[in-house]
Amino acid sequence: MAILLEHLAWPEIAELQEQHGGLLLLPMGATEQHGPHLPISMDTLLAEAVCHRASDLTDIPLLPALSYTVSQGHTPKWPGTFSLTHDTFIATLREITTWAVATGWKKVLFVNSHFGNDAPARVAVDQLRLTHIGKLQIAFINAFQLTDEIWQEYTKDADDLHANQAETALMLHLHPELVHMDRLSSSDDPDRTTDTVFSYPVAQTSLNGVTGNPSQATAEEGEALFNSMVTALVHQIEKAISEEPPLPAEQWDSTPSVKYD
Repeated sequence: MAILLEHLAWPEIAELQEQHGGLLLLPMGATEQHGPHLPISMDTLLAEAVCHRASDLTDIPLLPALSYTVSQGHTPKWPGTFSLTHDTFIATLREITTWAVATGWKKVLFVNSHFGNDAPARVAVDQLRLTHIGKLQIAFINAFQLTDEIWQEYTKDADDLHANQAETALMLHLHPELVHMDRLSSSDDPDRTTDTVFSYPVAQTSLNGVTGNPSQATAEEGEALFNSMVTALVHQIEKAISEEPPLPAEQWDSTPSVKYD
């Protein structure tokens, strides 16, 4: 069974901090339009499912998933998107992690399932590793890029994908009751960014919020992809439990920390 911190009292949490290297997971998704056929919680549901299953297999606890993150690239063209600014998201990650360190956690792993979080989350990690040097080990992982094979499965119908075959297959496996099957045949929309030079928001590249071919998705495909993601995440977690800085502490323990406002 997954270990969910929100279900525990502080004495149980204190015990967990002394196990498995003091590692804590933070899933992060999004609340944004996912075409006419998928729920706006798709990314959050996936982050939760992958992390819950990985926790079940490793006994690593996890925080509640972040469901409001950076979705500005989807614009207000379609209802359902609720986005933080990049600065707010970075500050949120910094503050959550600072409290984790202050209350006894030694390692934090961000597990992300939304493309728009990638750049700002990496900025937050860069800041946090300098602010808490010697007290915290911090990492960021995209669930959809855990292995080359997973990424190839994600992008087989679109490089600039969204609500595509892979994401729809995952929802058909995890939450079929939330997928509007009757809209799949009309949801396909091609990737129009293949030869572009500039970066464009989704409103300038997609007719309906989709990029890819969700009509080709199956639950069986989603189950296989989900299991691959869980296996790969468990492998990373097992490495993270015992990993220490490559150089011994005497080589860097006098390094000053860097504070960010």
